[in-house]
Amino acid sequence: MHNAQNVVLIGMPGAGKSTVGVLLAKSLGMAFEDTDLLIQQRDGRLLQTIIAEDGVQQFLEIEADVVSSLLARDTVIATGGSVIYSERAMRHLKENGLVIYIRIEFEELEKRITNMATRGIAIGSHQSLYSLYCERIPLYEKYADIIIDSSNLSVEETLKRILEALDKRG
Repeated sequence: MHNAQNVVLIGMPGAGKSTVGVLLAKSLGMAFEDTDLLIQQRDGRLLQTIIAEDGVQQFLEIEADVVSSLLARDTVIATGGSVIYSERAMRHLKENGLVIYIRIEFEELEKRITNMATRGIAIGSHQSLYSLYCERIPLYEKYADIIIDSSNLSVEETLKRILEALDKRG
């Protein structure tokens, strides 16, 4: 990669951002950060606890603050699926990063997210996973520099596609 640029992974929970991100960082010789873990470290609570105790809106504000204050160079950054709700956070990530949207089909997403309660997904109590998926797609697409469709791909195949896309960009 050129000029100390970060690679930022966005996408729905279960898309494989953290899993692929670690392998991508290894392949590129870069550091790795997972913003969900940073939120948990800073707040001293699990994501699902923050959401349950403080509500989705408060969680989104905490996430925006943590992501906006992240200082990283030569780092692969796996973000939480809800980061795209914060224009401030996304602007900060794009300043020094290439944003890759890992897209998966809804059917695949349903299969992968077996237990939403333990995932710490920022979803309103009256919202279905499908409506959340539909609401987020335009935002992921808006911020993405590269879109990788990883539906029905293994982690290794997804990694290979991302590396190929990065290679093409030079």
